[in-house]
Amino acid sequence: RYKILKKLNLNFSTMRPVCDEEKLKKNLKKAKSFQTAKHLARAKAQSISQKHPKEIVVGCDTVLVFQNKIINKAKNLNEAFMKIKKLSGKKHKIISAVSVCKNNKQIWSYHQTSIVYLRQLNKDNIDDYLKKTGKQILNSVGCYQIELLGPTIIENIKGDFFNVMGFPLFPFLKFIQRQGA
Repeated sequence: RYKILKKLNLNFSTMRPVCDEEKLKKNLKKAKSFQTAKHLARAKAQSISQKHPKEIVVGCDTVLVFQNKIINKAKNLNEAFMKIKKLSGKKHKIISAVSVCKNNKQIWSYHQTSIVYLRQLNKDNIDDYLKKTGKQILNSVGCYQIELLGPTIIENIKGDFFNVMGFPLFPFLKFIQRQGA
């Protein structure tokens, strides 16, 4: 997300949100996947907006949905292997949400869904991929980064490239333009 916004020459800074994502997800178990992504994005934005009320704060979240269940980030490379193996040859949804807050109030939100199809991968394919990506892949909910080596295991996407990266860029830019930024 940082790289996307930086390339647009937007003036911004980043801060780590202070919210317990796992606790929030547990409280949202019965929510629809897009609602979970939107709620987490809002919680992240508001956690910063509380401390910086005069600033416009953008919070984001991305969830991966496979067989109608939200799948969390892998905690280690063994989990990443198992996740990629499970997704191999199948499709899943990537839902990214963005929330914009000011004075601790949400002033805009949006979510977008894309479908990602992974290639049919065998053990050697997955091992080779994880060897090349290393632990940085654990930062990605799908254990792939479409902007880096993800295309080596992705067969196709239906939807927006930036959304798969975790940020519904074009709707956000329309919002910014309306604000006169």
